[in-house]
Parts: sequence; structure tokens; C-alpha cells
Amino acid sequence: MAVKLFRLRHVPEDELEEIRALLLEHDVAFYETTAGGWGISEAAIWLHDPEQLESAKALLERYQQERSQRARAAYLQQQREVGVERMFDRVIAHPLRSLLFVVLILLIIYITLAPFVHFAS
Repeated sequence: MAVKLFRLRHVPEDELEEIRALLLEHDVAFYETTAGGWGISEAAIWLHDPEQLESAKALLERYQQERSQRARAAYLQQQREVGVERMFDRVIAHPLRSLLFVVLILLIIYITLAPFVHFAS
């Protein structure tokens, strides 16, 4: 009986390609299911042989650690080269837009809570 190895919901296409290549490279027999036309089925990678589950999980764990390290290194490299824009930097760069957003947020909160709380009692 087939056993589920990996859910594919919110998995980027490049990561999926790398996972497929990793499984093929290590001769792990698998197949994929999609979410279907309406998106109600489970998109996943399934193993034909349940006995390969532990070794496949170990492969995926190692792969995900390596991918995490690569992503972290790329992020740090981008920080060094370009710098990271913080929220405070955006507020300073666009003060009127920031003020407008704050006013809109307060207005939405007021409209949402006004029927339940009497502000002017």
C-alpha cells in the first residue's frame, strides 16, 4: 500500500523539481497526486514501497536543511549587497502614505467595534 511522504501544498516549483530529482537519484519509487481541478484533493508525493519511507524521510530532512542554509546564505548576501528596508525606513520615506494607512486602520477598527461599544457614552 502506498504511503504519503510529502505534502505539496505551498511548495515552490523549484523545490518540487529538486525533490523529484533527489528521489530519482536515490532510486525511490514514488508518484504524485495533484489537488485536482477544484483544489479539494491532496497534492502529495507518495511512495510505492512503505519500507523506503524512513530512508526517504532522511533524504528529505537533509535536503531541507541544505535548502534552508542556502536560502539563509542568499538572504545574508542580499543584506550585505543591497541592505534590507525596514518598516521604519518606509515610514520615513513616505510619511503621508503611512499616516493615511494608520487613519484607515483606525477607521476600520472604529466601524467594526462601534455597534458593540459605545465610545461616546
